[in-house]
Amino acid sequence: MSDNETNLSEQEQLGKLRDCIDEVDQEIAELINKRARFAQEVAQIKHDHAALGQEVVYYRPEREAQVLRKVMERNQGPLSGEEMARLFREIMSACLALERPVSVAYLGPEGTFTQQAALKHFGHSANTVSMPAIDDVFREVESGSVLYGVVPVENSTEGVINHTLDNFMTSSLKICGEVELRIHHNLLVSEVTKLDSITRIYSHSQSLAQCRKWLDNYYPMAERVAVASNAEAAKRIKGEWNSAAIAGELAARQYGLTILNEKIEDQPDNSTRFLIIGAEAVPPSGEDKTSIMVAMKNKPGALHNLLQPFHENNVDLTRVETRPSKTGAWSYVFFIDFNGHIQDERVKKTLDQVDACATDVKVLGSYPKAVL
Repeated sequence: MSDNETNLSEQEQLGKLRDCIDEVDQEIAELINKRARFAQEVAQIKHDHAALGQEVVYYRPEREAQVLRKVMERNQGPLSGEEMARLFREIMSACLALERPVSVAYLGPEGTFTQQAALKHFGHSANTVSMPAIDDVFREVESGSVLYGVVPVENSTEGVINHTLDNFMTSSLKICGEVELRIHHNLLVSEVTKLDSITRIYSHSQSLAQCRKWLDNYYPMAERVAVASNAEAAKRIKGEWNSAAIAGELAARQYGLTILNEKIEDQPDNSTRFLIIGAEAVPPSGEDKTSIMVAMKNKPGALHNLLQPFHENNVDLTRVETRPSKTGAWSYVFFIDFNGHIQDERVKKTLDQVDACATDVKVLGSYPKAVL
């Protein structure tokens, strides 16, 4: 800082900085609109090809993942790489909406963590549609009513969501992305709640389990009522003076509630993984995962035989789950996630070996690893 700047009053110094910020804001706005105009040109090219009867893809999961990774790699602060990527996610979402808004079904109602995951992945310019059940999300995408769906698949403390896995047994949809969401639970109250008279606490059964120790400590005598979703819990307390709800910040905003206590989950690293489902396969992004479903005969060494090819070909497994077969024709159904894309030579070789010892192998999808 120069001597002249040092002699300026606080208001004068702040005024100069605010003028600089205004100039930068104008430059940012001009550049965002420049990007948007490029998006419009891309849209026109795609529209022209669609008019000729050619298949056109508007949303490219692998391309968006690559862009966000580059944003994080190039970032020099002071904003964190993740914060910068979140800003670009919204810019990309708004630009994509100029081409064609993305339609997304999610496990509702409004205010759930699944909606939060959908907005985190697609941005707030996407058209999101609430569905009452995981089955309905799959059906909505299969029917073509929406392009994509978002469903939970596993929680770091409560484990896998079996209903999601079971849907993949009969569905032809592909996994085309994943979202990892840090789960923070809050105790919510409404304008009619009497804080010294809370005798009932609503939430989803998993949320109640994830906050058990905190509830034992602060509300040991309160009745814990499990409902279909945290958003449903938030809605219920609007008219009950003796009730509170456990839900996320999005539900608090959605239903006009007050956060009485925040981050009450027992495990501070509590997180949930969500899957993006769609009809199209996704090309490689450079950092990908693949999910498969494998049926094996009930015989000694079946699991060893299944996993051996991954070890031999140095393919990194990230998750293995077992589910009972719905048809009765298979003794075991394994859901396996591993690093790599279906187009990678090592992955191809591994799957050929797995196919030789399995009753059936179904590739659920290759997709970019979660960036945010």
